[in-house]
Amino acid sequence: MKVIIIGAGEVGFHVAGRFAREKKDVVVIDTDPQAIQRVAENLDVQAIQGSGSSPLLLEEAGIREAEIMLAVTDSDEVNLVACLVTNLISPTTKKLARLRDAHYDAYHQSLRDSAPHIDTIINPEIEVVNTIQRLLRVPGAVDIGEFADGRMKFVGINLDKDCPVTGIPLSTLASVTSNVQPLIAAIIRRDEMIIPRGDDQLQQGDLVYIISEEEKLLDTLAGFGKRAHPLQRVMIVGGGRIGFRLAAHLETHGIYTKIIEKNPQRCLELADRLDRSVVLHGDGSDQELLKEENIQDMDGVVTLTDDEETNVLVSLLAKNLRARKTITKISKFSYFPIMSTIGMERVVNPRLSAINTILQHIRKGKVLSAIAIRNEQAEVLEAVALETSDIVGRPLMQVKFPSGALVIGIVRGEEVIVPSGESVILPGDRIIIFATCRAVAKVEKILAVKLEFF
Repeated sequence: MKVIIIGAGEVGFHVAGRFAREKKDVVVIDTDPQAIQRVAENLDVQAIQGSGSSPLLLEEAGIREAEIMLAVTDSDEVNLVACLVTNLISPTTKKLARLRDAHYDAYHQSLRDSAPHIDTIINPEIEVVNTIQRLLRVPGAVDIGEFADGRMKFVGINLDKDCPVTGIPLSTLASVTSNVQPLIAAIIRRDEMIIPRGDDQLQQGDLVYIISEEEKLLDTLAGFGKRAHPLQRVMIVGGGRIGFRLAAHLETHGIYTKIIEKNPQRCLELADRLDRSVVLHGDGSDQELLKEENIQDMDGVVTLTDDEETNVLVSLLAKNLRARKTITKISKFSYFPIMSTIGMERVVNPRLSAINTILQHIRKGKVLSAIAIRNEQAEVLEAVALETSDIVGRPLMQVKFPSGALVIGIVRGEEVIVPSGESVILPGDRIIIFATCRAVAKVEKILAVKLEFF
């Protein structure tokens, strides 16, 4: 597969790196010489300096042979023109474009149906808002994904010192979790990913990824010591595009919302566009202001400014002032490894949201959803089993699957099944597969050849 990526920022760089590891033919184009140098020095891909909206440069990059053109520059306009030019030169190339401005929201379908015929529009801000509202509502969750139209949840939780299941073999967890036997897909321990077996034991500090049916999720999390609390009051620090989208969403669900924004003109705009949210002009890193606004009574504090350091500082202040839950927006991938060290458990990243959307549409077949684990060591994919597949009609314990890959969910009509070794996949079942990065290429090959995506 040949992929041309226009834009060598964080999203373009990380997608290029992922595809290079999977031995795909990747070309990266960017006008910034430093960004191109970074790509050339660190990735096994072709790097070209120039404008990705230039017909001559796209021809030079081999757009006619490319299966996919991905436009992820910081400019919506450049991304649109790149799709238009690609459509003129190579109409069969699949085009994906990142469009972040909310002014385009109402025109997404028109852009798909008419020139420049964009196959997929990526708006990471919408996905980030969806992730934030899930993190606010699910107790203890630091990472969360949904499958089968929300009927199956994939949740990451940190195990604290009071967790009742530490030191217990996984095969006997049901004895201490109210007879709910959770399926644990992965354990991340000191940055190392572990695919668990029945005799493995959980430890304090582990990041554990579990799969659960929606109706059993709260009971499952309670078994890990994570108790639900009503979500009634949320404070948002930063009234930019994401902050506005989140406040509008919370309003529609009856959640009392406060927004703190430094820019007075933006405060006026927010007050005019929002119906019930309280808009405050001020500095979210001002501890006295946070105290005055009773931050200790907040069920959630979400920091969404454009400054990484401010977001981290405000989240730390909010925790120190006893806010129940904090969620921090971080855009730099390099910050991720230190977040848990300084106590920042719930982190959202618009660029990672963009990557997840891209993976969904680039994997072989029509992938319904694809989610990269936070540290990008694994993916979770969703597919539909065909009658001709080798994994159909036999207990999972008898099925040969690539090392590092695991079926973690089966959806059969309205029934949601957390599988065991005796579970049998039937033709037409929707299956959810967890795979480490090393196993993704093999799983993708199996899915493309022997499975047809939903």
